[in-house]
Amino acid sequence: MKIHRIHTDFPLKPETEVLLQGGPAHYLARVLRVVPDQPVVLFNGDGCDYASEIVRMGKKDVLARVLSRVPARPESPLKITLVQALSRGERMDQTLQKSTELGVAAFQPLISERVEVRIKPDKLDQRMEHWRKVVISACEQCGRAIIPAVHEPLHLGEWLDLVNKGPRLVLEPGADSALASVSLEDKIDLLIGPEGGFSDSELALMHLHGIQATSLGPRVLRTETAGPAAIAILQSMAGDFR
Repeated sequence: MKIHRIHTDFPLKPETEVLLQGGPAHYLARVLRVVPDQPVVLFNGDGCDYASEIVRMGKKDVLARVLSRVPARPESPLKITLVQALSRGERMDQTLQKSTELGVAAFQPLISERVEVRIKPDKLDQRMEHWRKVVISACEQCGRAIIPAVHEPLHLGEWLDLVNKGPRLVLEPGADSALASVSLEDKIDLLIGPEGGFSDSELALMHLHGIQATSLGPRVLRTETAGPAAIAILQSMAGDFR
């Protein structure tokens, strides 16, 4: 029997009970159709998994008992922040989902000249919550017990002004250096442009800020493909794919 992993925001510790409501309860009861005494794994982002069992099923909630704390799968030694230009709907979701599965440490959504997505201030909290749910769902599926941070969108200039302790790379078709040849540290920012790419003036500004341009090869990838493809290469070079 497959043991399902479920995220909860509640504190978790052995020999306690947790009342799951909302989305987690619906998923357990209506989608997975779990039954009392069935084992599940709970996690809340503290880096551990918690072996648990279902106590009872209610109409709108599920009661689970935490049995023990167990080691979770280790995180990658390479801390990648994906600085992703905003893309539309499912494309952004796909980037968040696949990059989480591949081990990215954090996400920084980015607004640049050719970004077509505009998030109204009164809709930002709703969009941030949606992105966080996408990331949490990916963690449930892939076994991660630490949830990558999703930061609020920044304009390119704002992000460039941030102090960064590691290298910052931007994928640019036709760049002289290949991604597989760059020197890496244990922390890295990976910058992915929008569907129309970065403008020449933006690339020039990045150069002034010491951003290293690098290429994935002869083909131009879609914005939702480029990030996960680059992360897989970086993980093979210096992360946990080796």
